[in-house]
Formats: sequence, C-alpha cells, structure tokens
Amino acid sequence: MKVKTQSKKVNKAWLNQHVNDPWVRLAQKEGYRARAAYKLKELDEAFHLVRPGQCIVDLGCAPGAWCQYLRRRLGTVSRAGEPARLRGTIVGVDVLPMEPIDGVHFIQGDFREESTLQALQAALQQARPAGARSVDLIVSDMAPNLSGVEEVDAARIEHLIELALDFAVQHLKPEGALVAKVFHGQAYDRAVRLFRQHFQTVKVHKPKASRPQSAETFLIGRGLKGVPNACGHTP
Repeated sequence: MKVKTQSKKVNKAWLNQHVNDPWVRLAQKEGYRARAAYKLKELDEAFHLVRPGQCIVDLGCAPGAWCQYLRRRLGTVSRAGEPARLRGTIVGVDVLPMEPIDGVHFIQGDFREESTLQALQAALQQARPAGARSVDLIVSDMAPNLSGVEEVDAARIEHLIELALDFAVQHLKPEGALVAKVFHGQAYDRAVRLFRQHFQTVKVHKPKASRPQSAETFLIGRGLKGVPNACGHTP
C-alpha cells in the first residue's frame, strides 16, 4: 500500500505541474498538440533553421507538435478563411501513430528498421526526384525507452544518434542542418564527438521550454564535412 500511495503522490504532482505549466497552456491556446513545439520554435529562431521551400524530415514526430510548427512555417500567406499553401516538403516518421496534419507525409514505423528507411527514401524521391541529397533540414526528437540502467540507456541513445547521423550523411544537402535531442550522461560526450566528426559547425542549446529538471538538450550540426557544396568546394 505504501508504494501505491507514493506512486499516486508522484502522479498527482506531475499532473499539477503539467496543468500549471505555462508552455502547456500556451500550446493549448495556439493549437499545438504539445509544448514541444516551443522547443523547435526557439531553436529555429536562434539558428535560423526553417525557410519556405525546404524539404524537412521530422524523426520521432508523434504526437505532431513539431510537424505543426514546420507546417505553419512553410505555409504562405493566404486569403482569409483559406488554408495556407504549403511551400516545401515535410515528412514525419514515428513508431507511434499520429493524427493527420495537412501537407505532412507521415510514415508510421521504427526508424531502426530497414523497411521504414525504405519508405522514407521513397517519400523523399517522390517529393524531390532531382537527386539523392534533397533534404535541407532533419529534426530529431527521438528518444529510446529508458531502462534506468545508465550503460544500457547510453547505448540506446547513441544508437539513435548514429542512425540520425547516417541518414543525414546520405540525404542532407551540404549546407543542410541536423537537430537532434541528446541527454547529459554517458552518451552526451560521444554524441558531441560524432557531430563534430560530421559537421563543420556544432552548437548545443537547451530551449526554455525544456523542463528545468530534464537532462535533455539539443545538438545542432550544420555543413556536412567531405561533401561538395553548391560551389563545388569540399570542406
């Protein structure tokens, strides 16, 4: 009984915090599915990531707050009462289901599985048939199921970072950017090293919308190393 009572207290405390969270209230007011939208918004405003006309991939996109933000940013001004026309491409991937968002191509599948990667590649080829390097921006909010065992969790986090980096190396434009969630701990230094191996510039940023007690932060990598840019130069 003591364990159950403690569990109820923890759940009640979390619920109170959630209900009173100003970011949750703002998300409800502005029609976002989750407070996470403001994490991407701050990252975008700080690093100028999103522009109309881009091809963007959102990894770990459910419930869809980041896709909603991207859809609004890639929309053009429209007549009153008409939806904004999408200028660009947004493809979201998640193992969990996501309610549809106008203009967003959603793929439900595990990013670690080859079948999901093939579906993603097919969607990109359909949207941008001009060439393999068609992606301007990759944003990843992927996080593994944590076991509580630090070594195990670090390995799982590293694996997701490596998968996102592998995908970026294959599909990102030379001047493109990858934004990925990481956690302070054993996997953090390794993730930063991997980013620095692949990108010319690497920034670290924890948005204000991240909970203060959360160990999460975001890495922003820009400019792939070893890939010729638009001028034909290889950094």
